[in-house]
Amino acid sequence: MDVYRALTDIPNLPGSVVTMGTFDGCHRGHQEIIKKVVSMAESKGAHSVLITFDPHPRHVLQSGHKLPMLMHIDKKLEILKSLCLDTVLITPFDYSFSKITASQFLSDVVVKYFDPTTVIVGYDHHFGYEREGSPEFLKTYGENHGFDVDVIPPISDENVTLSSTHIRNLIQNGYVRRASFELGWVYGFKAKVIHGAGRGKELGFPTANFIPEEKNQLIPVNGVYFIRGRINGKNLYGMCNLGTRPTFDETEFVMEAHFFDLSSSNIYGKIITVEFLERIRDEVKFSNSTALIEQLNKDKQICMRLMQKYK
Repeated sequence: MDVYRALTDIPNLPGSVVTMGTFDGCHRGHQEIIKKVVSMAESKGAHSVLITFDPHPRHVLQSGHKLPMLMHIDKKLEILKSLCLDTVLITPFDYSFSKITASQFLSDVVVKYFDPTTVIVGYDHHFGYEREGSPEFLKTYGENHGFDVDVIPPISDENVTLSSTHIRNLIQNGYVRRASFELGWVYGFKAKVIHGAGRGKELGFPTANFIPEEKNQLIPVNGVYFIRGRINGKNLYGMCNLGTRPTFDETEFVMEAHFFDLSSSNIYGKIITVEFLERIRDEVKFSNSTALIEQLNKDKQICMRLMQKYK
């Protein structure tokens, strides 16, 4: 898969089959669109092309609160590659780019560089200044410029439409297993291990404190989770606490993971992957350390039983 981050680097790829969008999460609905792009391109002997944006447009257009992201751009590219796309264009999105009209974007980017035979988008895709470029707009433009437009209807499961917004809500409420099902991949992210207060070690459960690589990463709701991590090239299972450690009257939010079979604690500064498999319980304030240790042992036993489902 060829990845381009500037229009000037793109070779002309006439006759391509193109899709475009933010694709945050690359969930199962997104994957249906991409699979159709790849399949159609293969049948035509053409290039499959995906155009996306970085940073997320809402991070530029909405001041103040940043939209929590389902994935880092590197994770997005990893999934796109697994779907066998030929070409990905990551368009830098800034305030000046946000002023480009839908027609300008189509003529100056999509048609100029890819001269598509077909453009495939989701039912809710909008682009261009003030989101002028609706699926209907795109169809009319395609009729006037010689390419077909295929609009993919919503993908649903149990009467729930799969969407990035719905998946964010699931994660923010702790339903990580359901979120992973809708994503089509286990929710998690790469993170850097940092030094913590050392409380886990004192309790007999040494932990690795971590912070996500993506500064706007969506974090699941506070609580204890059964997790899988990738550390130094190995997959390890463990449990993770997200919260403020109320038993010790602390207020700072921390993310800390205890891995069951980690032979070395010398992972400070390393990049690890943390995947949230299932939520075990809420974060609780215990009366003392002994009660907390007793609960941590129970949590571990639950996780050890759950492990059989994932091996």
